[in-house]
Amino acid sequence: MSENKKGLLFVLSGPSGAGKGTVVKELLGSEPMELSISATTRAPRDEDEEGVTYFFKTKEEFEQMIENNEFFEYALFGGNYYGTPKQYVLDRLDEGKNVILEIEVQGALQAKAAVPEAVLIFLTPDTVKELRSRLEGRGSENKEQIEGRIQRAMEEIEYISAYDYIVINDKVEDTVEKIKNIISSEEAKAVNNRNIIKKFKGEY
Repeated sequence: MSENKKGLLFVLSGPSGAGKGTVVKELLGSEPMELSISATTRAPRDEDEEGVTYFFKTKEEFEQMIENNEFFEYALFGGNYYGTPKQYVLDRLDEGKNVILEIEVQGALQAKAAVPEAVLIFLTPDTVKELRSRLEGRGSENKEQIEGRIQRAMEEIEYISAYDYIVINDKVEDTVEKIKNIISSEEAKAVNNRNIIKKFKGEY
């Protein structure tokens, strides 16, 4: 990628059970792109590494970042804050690196507002029946929790029209290939290659 060309921001959303984590992991293993790192106030675990798994913040530090409007999005879960710092992403884009964010719908819309050229991708199974089957197959949630996930998915689907692409995740390798094609297509768009115009004019 040219040093004069900014990176692109890809935002991946979708219901719980859509397979976002698996797809992102496969993408990162085959594409030259970075995963945005979230900030959190939860205590580090043994496997955690500062600046790799999370940016660990005190509650006071996190709330100061909120006040300074330093997040694309943030939320409070189980008494701990989680958020996506803007500056980390913007710095990577300025370095010419593509970045992928795996965040929920409201956060995706906020990221789009902050970075209008961001590419929003909605990942989903093709049916509610399949989504329910995947959630049940995880074996980590009871029936009531699964129903809550399904209800949340139905709410998220209402925002699909705000996304640039919808990708049905039926087979992981096929899904990853579809998203890689989206990345290639976006990289080739004229609006993302204005540096070529400058280069030609500079050589004339």
